[in-house]
Amino acid sequence: MTIIKLKKINIEAYKPGKSGLKNIKNIVKLSANESALGVSSKVKKIISNKNINFFRYPDSKSNKLRKEISKKFKCDKERIICGAGSDEVIQMLCQLILEPKDEVIVPQFSFLMYRIYSKIVGGKVVFAKENKYKVSISEILKKVTNKTKIIFIANPNNPTGTYLTKLELTQLRKKLKKNILLVVDDAYAEYMKNLDYKSGLDLFKNKQNVFILRTFSKIYGLSSLRIGWGYGSKKIIEALNIIKPPFNVNEVAQKAAIESLKDSQFVARSIKHNIFYATKLKSFLNKYNISSNKVSANFLLLNFEKCKFNAKFLNERLKEKGIILRSTENGYKIKNMLRLTIGSRQDNLRFMNAIKSIFKK
Repeated sequence: MTIIKLKKINIEAYKPGKSGLKNIKNIVKLSANESALGVSSKVKKIISNKNINFFRYPDSKSNKLRKEISKKFKCDKERIICGAGSDEVIQMLCQLILEPKDEVIVPQFSFLMYRIYSKIVGGKVVFAKENKYKVSISEILKKVTNKTKIIFIANPNNPTGTYLTKLELTQLRKKLKKNILLVVDDAYAEYMKNLDYKSGLDLFKNKQNVFILRTFSKIYGLSSLRIGWGYGSKKIIEALNIIKPPFNVNEVAQKAAIESLKDSQFVARSIKHNIFYATKLKSFLNKYNISSNKVSANFLLLNFEKCKFNAKFLNERLKEKGIILRSTENGYKIKNMLRLTIGSRQDNLRFMNAIKSIFKK
């Protein structure tokens, strides 16, 4: 019998934030950085539309959606590509740019899909140390060699919640060789109201050697529809369109994304909710000696260094109460920390009450 030989890929598979717990029905899921307020009512309306022709293939180039994105973000429609989540755009970028043994620099604690897709195509992943869980420009620059092709940065960063200022990010681009592609992932950009922050799209809209990633999974709440987009030079976008799967973004996702872009009130409400509850949770947890990053994206990285309980113990007690946080040991290799998504009002209050009862014992 002939046994098919499989390629050896030295990667640890991505483990998403847990969604369920055995024997517990009423779950509070604060493990996946999902939207606290769900989706816009405009999206609900379009999804319940009976006139969507499911037997037709979707628009392969997402033309109407790209037009809406270009209008909303004042950018060139011809420089936009849509994907089944920004994950797929990351995957296509790696397929397009990396040859085996080419180097990709990622911060030490960064979104796992950068390293996974880089390794799948044979790239060598090089980790740049972080400074107190913040991306370090000097450490990235130290790692650059003639083999460096891509640098991936999420700003703000997942899972640490820290961010590079607009000055730091522009400095990094200036100090890099022109032939290295800087990929800036703006997944959480909408939540950012910090004065020293500017999104990758705002900073590098006219650059040829910066590629921007955006998603509809976070503030717009379209996680299960899998839709994101990328913004780069016409040359990169044209090349990506050649390798892009023909009907990668489904019709419902395209229509829902268009509607979500039109609802600026929903976005404003989500931002206000996030700032209020992230601030409230941060100061509440401080009382129990659980520290975290300053408020930025829609999550906090909780540090148990000075707390009387460690992260593992607290995580298990919370699970018993039906509350799920994200362990940062899996994949990220960050010890004694947990990542907490800012949830709905009800979810946040249930989490706070659970903490109170655990610490009373």
